[in-house]
Amino acid sequence: MAELTQSPKAVGQTLSGLLKTPWALIVAILMLVAILDPGNWVNVTTFAAKALVHTGQYILFAVLLLSYLKASGAETMVARAFEGRETRMILLAALFGGLAPFCSCEVIPFIAGLLALGAPLSAVMAFWLSSPLIDPPTLLITAGALGWPFAIGKAVAAVALGLFGGFAVRFLMRQGAFAQPLRHYEPAGCCGCGPKKDKLLWRFWQEPERRVRFRREFVQNGLFLLKWLALAYVLEALLVSYVPADLIARLVGGDGAVPIVIAAFVGMPAYLNSYVAPPLLAGLMEQGMSAGAAMSFMIAGAVSSIPAMAAVWSLVKPRVFAAYIGLGISGAIAAGILFQLL
Repeated sequence: MAELTQSPKAVGQTLSGLLKTPWALIVAILMLVAILDPGNWVNVTTFAAKALVHTGQYILFAVLLLSYLKASGAETMVARAFEGRETRMILLAALFGGLAPFCSCEVIPFIAGLLALGAPLSAVMAFWLSSPLIDPPTLLITAGALGWPFAIGKAVAAVALGLFGGFAVRFLMRQGAFAQPLRHYEPAGCCGCGPKKDKLLWRFWQEPERRVRFRREFVQNGLFLLKWLALAYVLEALLVSYVPADLIARLVGGDGAVPIVIAAFVGMPAYLNSYVAPPLLAGLMEQGMSAGAAMSFMIAGAVSSIPAMAAVWSLVKPRVFAAYIGLGISGAIAAGILFQLL
């Protein structure tokens, strides 16, 4: 009888918990679109679903890799790879970020895995900031629409922003900041009996306990990333559908430093991916938008769009989130001013 009387309360607590999850917010947003703008519901849902499916391959790879490292005990090798080499790792992360074909949301699964495995936040931040800005395909697209000087300037800004963010975070960490960067992304096997005490076993499936650990890590970490990126892409779909990118960009026309600063703050929540932005900004520059404002707008939008910020907020603590936004905005402004002067 006691179990029967407690079960409704338990069910209520479960429902209450579900209502506070990103899944509930996703459902609420889609329901509002269906009620207020039923003709656009299919477009919003399709856009978000396609974006999530595209990113799903990165989520799957990252979660499989993380689960394998945890189950096999190889995570200790990853941790040792970062010991005593922080400066080199920042340099490599900033340079590699310029080659990785990830947008600000697609890079989240890999960032989550690196942080969960104990990689230094400084090197992770360097990769985090530089990766969404440039890659070989977008370099060519940018050059075709805005010219090689702009494309090369953006590539240099991407690496410079990564280095700036990485070394700034390293300095702050040495002052005692960001000791525990992660918010909720806890490894599933963190009860003190994790693989750090185990010997390295690449064929982890030979031991039942390690197989259980692999499944637990895969499910928990995969669901965590899936729900937050799903919310991020629903928000992105809303921006694309109801906030015209060209209207936002027109607000930052004019010359001087002020439009560059405004462009960074306007570009921050805007959705302009690296494939859409160059042709649009090329037309706006012909209508009077300065090259510095265009650079600032493009960098800020790539690093700190609302979808990206939603995913980042779910992953790290508020201080790390604030540092990420601050570094992205200040870097975009600096890049715009320097590009304008040059």
